[in-house]
Amino acid sequence: MAQSAVPPADDSSIKAVAASTLERVTSLDAWHAPAHWRLAVSPFSNHWRYSEEHQPVYALGLERESDDRWLLGGAFFSNSFGQPSAYAYVGRRSDGLFGEPSVFFQWSVGLMYGYVGKYQSKVPLNVNGFSPGALIGLGWQASRDWSFTVHALGDAGLMFQIGIDLH
Repeated sequence: MAQSAVPPADDSSIKAVAASTLERVTSLDAWHAPAHWRLAVSPFSNHWRYSEEHQPVYALGLERESDDRWLLGGAFFSNSFGQPSAYAYVGRRSDGLFGEPSVFFQWSVGLMYGYVGKYQSKVPLNVNGFSPGALIGLGWQASRDWSFTVHALGDAGLMFQIGIDLH
């Protein structure tokens, strides 16, 4: 019988990761640690499926990245249906993906506002325009100050982002 190279995660290890993540995210002292700000601009998003109702999606955000790679941020964007929207989030960035120091993986979770009226059903768990949000992205740190990231927008498409680090 073949054996898996990666042991299965047990319930206690998942709980330990969740507990340490919650402890870090809720620690006010940790958020006062050294950090830098990043201006994030998304000039283009691509939808997987065409719809006559789709509008161009643009985003402008600001996030704080602590020296231990935790993120705290917010973004204003026009959603897929041209409605003004916002996303407030926490997340984490992991550098050195695939053994390349300039390649990174990033995730965030938070609260989104937008998708109201007839578009309320376009995002899950929407209550009066508020819904949970999550992004995962793969990026490249081109220089000390510039990065480029591609974020998955659930099963809807991809968002292309330019990051400008403010040191």
